[in-house]
Amino acid sequence: MNLDEVITGVVLAGGKARRMGGADKGLLELDGKPLWRHVADALAPQLATVVISANRHLDIYQASGLKVIPDSIADFPGPLAGMLSVFQQVAGDWFLFCPCDNPYIPHNIVDRLAAQRHGAPVVWVHDGERDHPTIALINRSVQSQLTAYLQAGERRVMIFMRQVGGHAIDFSDCKEAFVNVNTPEELAKWQKRP
Repeated sequence: MNLDEVITGVVLAGGKARRMGGADKGLLELDGKPLWRHVADALAPQLATVVISANRHLDIYQASGLKVIPDSIADFPGPLAGMLSVFQQVAGDWFLFCPCDNPYIPHNIVDRLAAQRHGAPVVWVHDGERDHPTIALINRSVQSQLTAYLQAGERRVMIFMRQVGGHAIDFSDCKEAFVNVNTPEELAKWQKRP
């Protein structure tokens, strides 16, 4: 199954980054390049379009030339709200979401997720040890369910994805590709990674 003509890539850069001292994590540099750019550069060859979901420093993200989608729900309500905002503001049926703090995303992630979807409206990465539900291929068909879920005050990503019939895809062969950068110490550790 080849969906790459109709999938939009989304870099999720709208979090509070509490463990980073509140810094806009997407703008922090790793090896001389903002974290969000590492993700966008990995996704771009795999997809027709890449957009950024962000809540602050919109002008900086917009300077990249990519479309920037702010959350339609205030106060940093989490990744599901960013996903809903993208559904509301971007055309298309399929979206590949990836957080800005995952700079080593595989260059075949789209094909692997799409090939193992087996009709599910949502699939996400499992690295052999843990789920990464915000690295997910999601169909717009879940939009009304997502709206209701968020309106009910729910925010838990895994619960929602399972409720709509999603499943994980095994990426244990490249677990290191799903390292995420959450703290200043982790960022320092991954600078100039071999």
